[in-house]
Amino acid sequence: MIKEGSILVIDDEAQIRRLLNIILTSNGYKVYEAVSGKEGLALAVSWQPMLIILDLGLPDADGLDILKKLREWYQKPIIILSVRKSEDDIVSALDNGANDYLTKPFRSAELLARIRVAVRHSQGIADKPVLEFGTLCIDIINHTVKKNDQPVKLTSTEYSLLLLLANNPGRVLIHQFIIKEIWGTNFIEQPHNLRVFVAQLRKKIEDDPAYPNLLITESGIGYRFGSC
Repeated sequence: MIKEGSILVIDDEAQIRRLLNIILTSNGYKVYEAVSGKEGLALAVSWQPMLIILDLGLPDADGLDILKKLREWYQKPIIILSVRKSEDDIVSALDNGANDYLTKPFRSAELLARIRVAVRHSQGIADKPVLEFGTLCIDIINHTVKKNDQPVKLTSTEYSLLLLLANNPGRVLIHQFIIKEIWGTNFIEQPHNLRVFVAQLRKKIEDDPAYPNLLITESGIGYRFGSC
């Protein structure tokens, strides 16, 4: 039975679950709660929520293992909410299918914004023939890009990189994934190319390349495409 607007919270901390329940229900979401990985998997199957918020520190299993099991069948957004702040933990979660990663303590406004972005993306934004982000317009069919209604001249690599990021708005894409998608596995250990092309793209599509709001750096992890 699919519940529209429902979110499943998998977290063993009662205080966090209460806080999330207040934040989410006050913003119109139906909330289901699980205190363990096993219960979370069962509720995900039963209710098929539109989004899952998953803690990594569960009493009966590592949250990363639960993430992997969910991704065997669950295609909707999963946001990690954890006290773990190491780059390895964040990269591992994103690399295994998480749409986003927030650390505790968190700001409610930021969590709600990340939820909205993840849901919009899951509803098929990547399938649209034209992607629009403010004054930036990407015509996928004609392979053209405009900024303020003016054509933006991109190389084939710049266009491929832009399209990859724009098709995943709000989602953090790790360096290795981007490099593999754009240049292939032989270039995984050569991140310099990615930094150069991101810098070039910023000069062409950002209002102010020094303060980007489209090609956003997630320090030490990767890049996120701003959705507004």
